[in-house]
Amino acid sequence: MRRLRLRPKTSTRARRRVLRAWSTRRRPWTKHRSRRRSPVDKIWMVTRRELGTYFNSVVAYIVVILFLVITGALFWLNFFQEISVVSLRGFFSQAPLFLAFFAPAITMGLLASEKRSGTLELLMTMPVSDLQIVVGKFLAAVVLLGVVFLMTLVYPLTLSMLGDLDWGAVAAGYIGLMLLGGSYAAVGLMASSFTRDQVVAILVAFSICFFLYLIDQLVGQASGVGARTAEYLSTSYHFENIARGVVDARDVFYYLSLMAVSLGVATLSVGARRW
Repeated sequence: MRRLRLRPKTSTRARRRVLRAWSTRRRPWTKHRSRRRSPVDKIWMVTRRELGTYFNSVVAYIVVILFLVITGALFWLNFFQEISVVSLRGFFSQAPLFLAFFAPAITMGLLASEKRSGTLELLMTMPVSDLQIVVGKFLAAVVLLGVVFLMTLVYPLTLSMLGDLDWGAVAAGYIGLMLLGGSYAAVGLMASSFTRDQVVAILVAFSICFFLYLIDQLVGQASGVGARTAEYLSTSYHFENIARGVVDARDVFYYLSLMAVSLGVATLSVGARRW
C-alpha cells in the first residue's frame, strides 16, 4: 500500500513569520531589496484608509452638511444685520463654538468603532506603531476639517465683491480655525481611545472642548494666578488673539501643545491594549 505523508500542523502565527521572512529576503532574480516603508509612508497608509472611511460614510456627510448649513445661516444673518460692515468678525466669533461639537463628531469613531468591531487589534498586527496609528487618524480628521473650511471660502469671496475686505485678517482667522479645529480633533481622538461606545466618546470630547472654550468666562471677573491660568488654558482666548489678525507664537504654541498632549495620551491608551 502507498503511504500517505501527513504534513505537520503549522500555527497561523508561524506561517505569518515564514511569509514575512520570505517577503523581506533578497531573491536571486532581483537586483535590489524590497523597499521598506518609511514612518511617513505608514502614517499616510493609515490616513488614506481613514479618508476612504470618511468619504464612504453617510454620518460624515451629514455632520459636514449640518456644520455648513449652521455656519452659513449665521453668516448671512450677521451679514444682513451689519450690511454696511465688510468683515468676517461675526463668522469667526461664532464658528469656534460649533467646532467644539463638529470636531468630536468626526473623531468619535476613529478608535471607538475600531475597538467595538475588533479591527483595531488587526490594525495593531500590521507593521505600524501606536503613534503612527494615532497620527494617521488625526491627520485624516485634519484633512476633512481643511476641506470643510475650504467650502466656507465662499463667505469672504462674497464679501470681497461688496467692498474692501482685509484679507490679512481673513487669513489669520482661518489659520486660527485650523489650529483650533486640530486641537479639538486631537481631544476627540483622545476621548475615542478611552471607550468602545461612540456616543460616550463624543460626549466626553464635547465636554472637554466646551470646558476649554468657556473656562476663562467661568472664572468671571476673578483676578490673580487662577484667573491668568484659566485665561491661558482657554481655547477661545487664544483664538480671539489670532482672529484679530495677529498670529502670535505663544498662541500657536498653546494649540500645538494641546494637540501633542492629547495625541500622546491617545497613543498611551492604544498601547495599553497590547498588554
